[in-house]
Amino acid sequence: MLEDRQVLRDVWDGRLPVCFRLADNEVHTVSAPDPFYMLIARMTYFPLVIDKVRRHFSQSVHPDHAKSDVWLEWGDMPLQWHYPVGLQFDLLATDSVLPWNLVVHFTDRPDQCPFMKREAMESFFFSTVKEADQLKHKGSAISSLGKRDHSQLWTGLAFDKFDQFWAVNRHLMECEGESAFRAVPVRLYRAGAPYVQRPVPVRAEDGRQNTLRQLITQLAPDLTDDARAIIHGIEPPMDTPLQWLSQHFSYADNFLHIVAFP
Repeated sequence: MLEDRQVLRDVWDGRLPVCFRLADNEVHTVSAPDPFYMLIARMTYFPLVIDKVRRHFSQSVHPDHAKSDVWLEWGDMPLQWHYPVGLQFDLLATDSVLPWNLVVHFTDRPDQCPFMKREAMESFFFSTVKEADQLKHKGSAISSLGKRDHSQLWTGLAFDKFDQFWAVNRHLMECEGESAFRAVPVRLYRAGAPYVQRPVPVRAEDGRQNTLRQLITQLAPDLTDDARAIIHGIEPPMDTPLQWLSQHFSYADNFLHIVAFP
């Protein structure tokens, strides 16, 4: 993977400009607070950046709500805390004009959007990483990592430290003693529908490498050849091998989160 290290770096450096605005009906001051702008890593999760947003708006809401759990909304749709930021933009707003305009709420949180604190986010993240490694290596790679490695992996993601994160994550992406992953950890998303998750082998029965096109055909057979597949805001060529795609375009949780459009 060393020869493609720049690809890893470019994917990691993907950013989204986001404009946060407090919901009009929650403004408790004479004038509405200024919007809050952030350049957010596509790889990260909202629970890792939301504290800055909360602090900016907490003085502008009713004192009884200043310490409430916040939630975010785009186009009347509540955002999910456990989905990577980049995935949510690609799924919901990929053709929108930037910055991504999000509404911040301190009250009336919908039931389908439970707040996830930073500690819960860390636990969920590692649960997903373990699931991905079970598909790739039968869990052998993640089980070989120590407590310090786990801490370094999470800290690298939380504080946007590429070298720190990949010093550990490379062990989860290698194929020592194997020619390829057992299967590619992937979730396929389509607007208005639950995501599809099914292990997809790296190689076809004839031994040839499966590609992104074969993956789309298996997980969404109703889509035509003109379908679009977006990962990190990028449309990789449909003939991209799954092994390479998994090693270089997976999110921090080691899953390929692919958004498909007809």
